[in-house]
Amino acid sequence: MADSIMSKAATMEIPINSNGDTGTLPEDDSLEQDLQQVMVSGPNLNETSIVSGGYGGPAGGIIPTSTIKDIRMKSRGVNLPHSHSSASRLAHQSDQHPGSSNHSISPTEEVSRGVAVEKLDSVKKWGINTYKCTKQMFSEKFGRGSRTVDLELEAQIELLKDTKSKYENILRLATALISHFQNMVQTQQALGDTFTDLSQKSPELQDEFGYNAETQKLLCKNGESLLGAINFFVSSVNTLVNKTMEDTLITIKHYENARLEFDAYRSDLEELSMGPRDAATMVRIEMAQHDYQIHRDKYERLRSDVTIKLKFLEENKVKVMHKQLLLFHNATSAYFAGNQQQLEQTLIQFNVKLKPPGSDKPSWLEEQ
Repeated sequence: MADSIMSKAATMEIPINSNGDTGTLPEDDSLEQDLQQVMVSGPNLNETSIVSGGYGGPAGGIIPTSTIKDIRMKSRGVNLPHSHSSASRLAHQSDQHPGSSNHSISPTEEVSRGVAVEKLDSVKKWGINTYKCTKQMFSEKFGRGSRTVDLELEAQIELLKDTKSKYENILRLATALISHFQNMVQTQQALGDTFTDLSQKSPELQDEFGYNAETQKLLCKNGESLLGAINFFVSSVNTLVNKTMEDTLITIKHYENARLEFDAYRSDLEELSMGPRDAATMVRIEMAQHDYQIHRDKYERLRSDVTIKLKFLEENKVKVMHKQLLLFHNATSAYFAGNQQQLEQTLIQFNVKLKPPGSDKPSWLEEQ
């Protein structure tokens, strides 16, 4: 009984008389009224909470203090009005708004997710295509798979590759001829200068040194004209080989890759067609038929492009080489025949522009 009275009077002031005896304690009814007044006039406990787990703890560790108040008041026999506690309100709100704690996805995140999915699909398609083409390539190499062959077009492609190889050899030889002939022209230039110097310093041989000097200078001038013609020949053939022919060969390479893809998807469709015809297989056959048609159209388009380019290349090659071979022949013949007038006329006929003397030499600043 004494313990019950002390717990109820914990918030009250206990008077002490002169001899140290405690005063008379109030009745239980007055204590109950005082406690109710303190609870009403005190801070609103419904607006505060206790966080278990320290700062930054999870939301599940939040314990509303109203629950603690309810427990204490009930233990003291105080009747509470019928109302929802903070915990019940939170539970009620969470029931009314499920998933309200989830963060909404921003437009930027949606775009990033779409790009990632698109890249993943692209990598997946590339992997499947690479696997099919590799399988088809090894099947052809070991004689177990069939390949689509256009005999006429394949013959034209092989002829082009052989022609390109031979024209590259012409370029190497013509470039070597320019190098050797240029050395000879420089030697003639130096020899002519030496003859001129000796003709001035040797009176007894002045005439002999003089006409030899004139001959070497004339040969040097004609040699520069021939070098201009050969350089023009090399430049034109180089454009034909390394630009026009190379462009056609790039298209041929794309055509050959398309042919391999076409045969790979054709073989895949044939393999599925020979299997059972259940519902799942029919769906796979329909998808394989769609992929087969796409690669067939690509193959047909590139085959048409190669055929057209080969035709125009042959016409261009004949036109260019007819002009360049005629230039090379006329310039070489006129030079070695000593016909300076014919050599100059040849350069004018084919619109060959000669570089001014010394233009190929580096300046004195570049030599430093």
